[in-house]
Order: sequence, then structure tokens, then C-alpha cells
Amino acid sequence: MSEFPLPTGREEAWRFTPTRRLRGLFEPLPDGGDGKVVVDVDAPEGVSIERVDPRADARVGAVFTATERVAALAFAGAKQALVIDIPAEAQLSTPVSVAVRGEGGSSYGHTTINVGAHAEATVVIDHIGTATRAANVEINVGDGAKLTFVSLQNWDDDAVHLAHHVACVGRDATYKSVIVTLGGDLVRINPRVRFAGPGGDAELLGVFFADDGQHLEHRLLVDHDQPRCRSRVTYKGALQGEKAHTVWIGDVIIRANAVGTDTYELNRNLLLTDGARADSVPNLEIETGEVAGAGHASATGRFDDEQLFYLMARGIDEQTARRLVVRGFFNDVISRIGIPDLEAQLMAAVDDELARSRVIEGAVAQ
Repeated sequence: MSEFPLPTGREEAWRFTPTRRLRGLFEPLPDGGDGKVVVDVDAPEGVSIERVDPRADARVGAVFTATERVAALAFAGAKQALVIDIPAEAQLSTPVSVAVRGEGGSSYGHTTINVGAHAEATVVIDHIGTATRAANVEINVGDGAKLTFVSLQNWDDDAVHLAHHVACVGRDATYKSVIVTLGGDLVRINPRVRFAGPGGDAELLGVFFADDGQHLEHRLLVDHDQPRCRSRVTYKGALQGEKAHTVWIGDVIIRANAVGTDTYELNRNLLLTDGARADSVPNLEIETGEVAGAGHASATGRFDDEQLFYLMARGIDEQTARRLVVRGFFNDVISRIGIPDLEAQLMAAVDDELARSRVIEGAVAQ
């Protein structure tokens, strides 16, 4: 572990994270990562599901490389890896569903997803219950394949979850990542994408809703190291309650050989109450002048008074108008997922959050 010394919390990678709340994840877990976690998988016919020794299976680690201490500890400490193999040319009509249910304690996890050439699939991982968990997901999208990968953080309020998602996108392949973070005390997700050949397309979508005291952090890196690839990043978050804190870091690198790159990243944050804080840092590094497009945007603000006025002027009461504004804010991202049942589930979860919102109920002054 000498490659990743113990962080002090002042490093760029950790300066926004309340490291005192990580419950020992900077060190090897004292129980060896054997905390009670139940992982159930439901997969369509033809998909291979295996639970393997990560040190004895060459598929594990073929794409993944740790870039920080907790990810490295999780990779070294995981005693079992879940390997999902989707064969070439497969066209899955239903998603591969992975339910991760924490039942207390500390644990490590590793999932490897391989999508064969010209296959088309959706994989959904849903995290529920309570745990202190460090886990990695590596994703290999074969040439010409299409994968939608969804990670739902529906943890109980006391969970701590740190995860790295590392995706390698093949030639002319399409990868869509959807990260939805609603539950947990502290959740930090690091999605990373690189390209294995020209013509790759990556879309990274994110939705998060932080309540009183929650820390929700998303750190993204899109590494354009192949010609004529495209990426789009859109993350939207809402915050309500004292000391609700979200962090979004969006890094895009366009390397010298990545001519013809087309990339854009966007983050929007909606502050529903006083006392909430959203940090948003987009970064764009360009090493070649031969790009098709490159840009980023970030904004944090409160309710749009003009939108509220427009709705209320048409006879809609203030409470309903506020709810409609927030639903519209999130629907812009959720509607791009492309899975109607999941879109409906997520909008219901947003409605749940809004039902508990003091701002929507009008108890907090603007």
C-alpha cells in the first residue's frame, strides 16, 4: 500500500471528504471485510454469473486499476468477486439485476462486467440496507456493444459507501452510466471512463438528493485517449437541510492523440434550504487543438422565481408549483435513462424526498 500513503484529508482528492466519517476505510478492515452483505443476482438466460476467487481469475482486474487508497484496499481485500459475462451478439430484453443488501458491519466488494462485441444489455446494481462498504466495479464494453449501467444508492441513513466504477469502452461501442444517490450517511462514487478504440461514445448521467447531514460526493474522470470519441456528462442534485453537502468533480482529459474528440460536461445544483452546501468543480485538460467540441458548465442556485411566478400566475398553488419545478429539474436527466420502469421508480423516489421537504411544505422562508 506504499503507492497510496495514508491521506491526511488535505490532498486534492480528499479535501472535500469528511474523512473522520469513513469508519476506518483508510486501513485494512479489522474483520477482513467480512461484514454481512447479501448479493442476489437475477439475469436473463444466456448471461453467465460466477462468484470467483479474485486472485485466481484473470478476468478480475483486467480493466480495473486503483487510483486511491480505499479502492486499492478494496481490491486487495475482496475475498470474492462477482463476474457477469454477457456473450457477444446477445440482445438482452430484460436487465441484469444485482441487489446488494447490507446487514451491518464492514465489507469489501468487487464486480466485473464483460459485455461481448455487438451485444446490447442493461445492468442495474441496487444498494439497500446498512453497511460500511468499499467496493469496485470494472466494466469492459466490447467493440460495437451497447451497455447501460445503473448504480442506485438507496442505503439506510447510517450507511457509508465508497466505490470506484472503471469502464473501458471499445471501438464504436456505446456506454451509458447512470448514478442515482439518495441514501446513506456518506457516499462517495468515482466513475471513470477510458476508450479502447476510435468511435466510442460515453454518456454519464447522475441524480442526487442530499438531506440534513448527508455527504454525497461524485468524482468523475473521462479520459479521451483515442480518436473520434464522444462523451457527455450531466449530473443534477438537490440539497435540503442543515449541513447537507454535495460534491461534484468533473475531470475530462483530451490527450494529444485524441483528435476529433467531442465532449461536454454539465453540473447543476438546486439549494432548497439555508445551511446546505454544494461544491462543483469542472476541469477540462486539452492536449490537442484538433477537437470537434469541448466545454463544461456548472451552476448552483435556489428556486427560479420566474418559473414559480409563471406557474402560480396560472392558478397553481405555491406548494404544487415548487414540487413541479423540482420534478422538472430532475426529469431532464431521468428521462434520458431509456428504461421506463426505472424512470418511474426514480421519479417516485424524488417525490418521496419532496414529500419530506420543509421547503415544499412552505415551512422554511425563501
